[in-house]
Order: sequence, then structure tokens, then C-alpha cells
Amino acid sequence: MSRFEQNHVVIMGVSGCGKSTVGAELSRLSRIPYLDGDDLHPLANVEKMRAGVALGDADRLPWLEACGRHLAGARYGLILGCSALKSDYRDLIRKCAFPVQPVFVYLEGDKELLQARLHARAGHYMPASLLDSQLATLEPPGPSERAITVNIARPAKELAEELFNQLGWRAQCVAQRR
Repeated sequence: MSRFEQNHVVIMGVSGCGKSTVGAELSRLSRIPYLDGDDLHPLANVEKMRAGVALGDADRLPWLEACGRHLAGARYGLILGCSALKSDYRDLIRKCAFPVQPVFVYLEGDKELLQARLHARAGHYMPASLLDSQLATLEPPGPSERAITVNIARPAKELAEELFNQLGWRAQCVAQRR
């Protein structure tokens, strides 16, 4: 069981931003489980992406609902990696996660860095050719959303440590030691 029993976080952003890497590192620091939302995609979605076909809203709907249900079912907290590219997608995740209200963490980066990362990774079904489609779909979280934005230019370990602090988890650790 985690020290942070009521914490639910969605690590969001386009492909190649580091959701899995940062999410796994944040999980290690917090002891809150990490779930890669890519594992929740229906096979038809995976095959479309593998073929270089961008997903539409209708393709994403059941996947986003599954992401929200996993958050709702994670009684002691969950760190979920999910692109959550549009405000409407994040709203759907929140609706399906109710009564859980996750914090969204947006991993922001420039196109050149994202492309370099996508070209360097092997074994993932999401081709670099779909980055432009994701960037066109992306609606960064606005001021009214409960979100934290971090730039991905730094190493994942540094980002995870920064998020650990911004989420107030370090303060919780210190308070629990007293």
C-alpha cells in the first residue's frame, strides 16, 4: 500500500514525450502503481496506429472510458500514462473516474525533440509519422483545468522528482516521519 493513498495522476502528452518513463520513475518515488494507458487500447486501435492511421474521436472513446474506469477502480491511487490530447478527452476521463478527480500532468516539448525521441525508440506500435496528427489534435490544459505542465527537455528522473514535489508528496513524506 502506498503512503499516498488518495492520489491519482494522469501523465499526458503526445507520443514520445516520456509518459511511460516519467510515470514509471514517479511510481518508483511514490510507490503508487503506474499503468501505461497504451495497454488499454483495443486491438483495432493498435492495428490502426501500427498501420500509420491516426485515431479519431470514435476510436478513442472506449479507450478513454477504460482509462477513467481504471482510475476509479484504483482505490489507493494510480499514475496513468494517457495522451489525453483534448480537453473533451480529459473531461471524459474525469467523468469515468468519478468520484476520483485525477491531477493531469502535461509533458510539454518541442517538435524536434519529440521527433528525435520517436525515431530513437524501437518496438513501439506508434510510428513517428503520426506525431503531426497528435500535435494538431493537442489542446494543452488551460488555466481552469487541474493540471501541472513541465517541459521534457530535462532527464526523466529530474522531471519525476519535480512532480513528486509539486504534487506535495515530499511534504507528506516529511509529515509522516514526524
